[in-house]
Amino acid sequence: MAEPKKQLHMAMFPWLAFGHLIPFLELSKLIAQRKGHRISFISTPRNIERLPKIPPNVAHLITLVKLPLPHVDNMPENAESTKDIPSHLLPYLMMAYDGLQEPLSRFLETSSPDWIIHDFAPHWLPSIAARLGISQAFFYISSSSSLCFTGPPQKLPLLASSKTTNEPDPNARTKLEHFIVPPKWVPFPTKVAYRLYEAKKMFEIHARMNESGAEDMSFHFMTMYSSTDVVAIKTCMEVEAEWLNLLGELLHIPVVPLGLLPPLPQEGNDSKDSTWDTISEWLDKKEKGSVVYAALGSEIRPSQEDFNELALGLEQSRLPFFWAIRNLSADGNGDSIELPEGFEERTKGRGIVWSGWTPQSKILRHESIGGMVTHCGWSSVIESLQFGRVLIMLPFIADQGLSARLLEEKQVGVEIPRNEEDGSFTSDSVAKTLRLAMNDAEGQIFRNKAKEMAPIIGNMELQHRYVDKFVELLENHRKIITKS
Repeated sequence: MAEPKKQLHMAMFPWLAFGHLIPFLELSKLIAQRKGHRISFISTPRNIERLPKIPPNVAHLITLVKLPLPHVDNMPENAESTKDIPSHLLPYLMMAYDGLQEPLSRFLETSSPDWIIHDFAPHWLPSIAARLGISQAFFYISSSSSLCFTGPPQKLPLLASSKTTNEPDPNARTKLEHFIVPPKWVPFPTKVAYRLYEAKKMFEIHARMNESGAEDMSFHFMTMYSSTDVVAIKTCMEVEAEWLNLLGELLHIPVVPLGLLPPLPQEGNDSKDSTWDTISEWLDKKEKGSVVYAALGSEIRPSQEDFNELALGLEQSRLPFFWAIRNLSADGNGDSIELPEGFEERTKGRGIVWSGWTPQSKILRHESIGGMVTHCGWSSVIESLQFGRVLIMLPFIADQGLSARLLEEKQVGVEIPRNEEDGSFTSDSVAKTLRLAMNDAEGQIFRNKAKEMAPIIGNMELQHRYVDKFVELLENHRKIITKS
């Protein structure tokens, strides 16, 4: 009779953004539920308090560990995640995150986990893990295509820290124009690359990192690649096979798809039941597949100009819409965003603007929803395609533009055109793209392809099998994992 598997203790350490915290939590719940391993989920007090409640069936296996975030000059009081700050303060949040090094080290010393599953940001973690004999897994919460675009370690000198001792590849990308075309190391045809305005923004962020003294992104990635035992990615072979295979060739370390971690059906919970009742009553009155659901996530904060053009585009499209808005409050400069004058009156009955929390999965599941205006955050994309909703894509930051190019290649959505120089867009382009994706005959291919995704992403048995294989690798890592 075979010996039972040893229960592992895994520490989860995500970056301080809810687009990272939530996938790490979803993975934690699945590992606990399906394999019975023990999880220590580590973040700051306020972030942990804002997480969804742990389901009772796994609550005994998941310990929420609160490490107070050190104070850093220029950071607002009680700011503990990217949703609490304007984008120009990001370098200071990263510096505060670096201040978790000592308390995390003490926790790992006393709790002795078998594995630490971490994000891109803690460049100081590998030396701690090596000293304590803890195995490491780097969990990347976006697509493998965007990680391929970033490139292998020797291709990263654009952003490389002065602390890096590796010699840069003489053929590596160092100029802005290198980032608006697909990398030379991608051997198949693709349009996955930054637009000019996105590349400019990336270079601006790099400059701010240098000015603040924070380590830049490539230094983080170089450190992770050189020290981790395995790279785990929130994707699957059915969606990104060629990119996953390429990434394994580029990194020379095990690259493991985790599946897309689609959210499980949301349960009604007390005070929020009435919210869904109100929303579903409105949706029930609309025709099947007719409504555009618009949501740019909790952390995207468009300019007033962009906000106006999106609003007026929804109005001009003449399509029914449900617009979930979660971030209109004043930013670090004291500016708040307002709807165009008379917008709600002019669209009354046809559209609804909803501020505050929304049950996104329940809305997307409703048969009246036909498509989603999205910022192309990977989790939001997965949630929409889980129900076969066509994407109307409006990326803003980081890897969102790269994801939009991938998804347009797969013909599951259409990107709203922007000015290449400054990234501006017009209400006319919004309205035209909405009608193309939702109604026009030439957009039928996008609607069909989006529907074809639903049986893949919505197949929980298939997606959870990826998690099982990942955990089995962790359970047997000394026999399986070898570094090149």
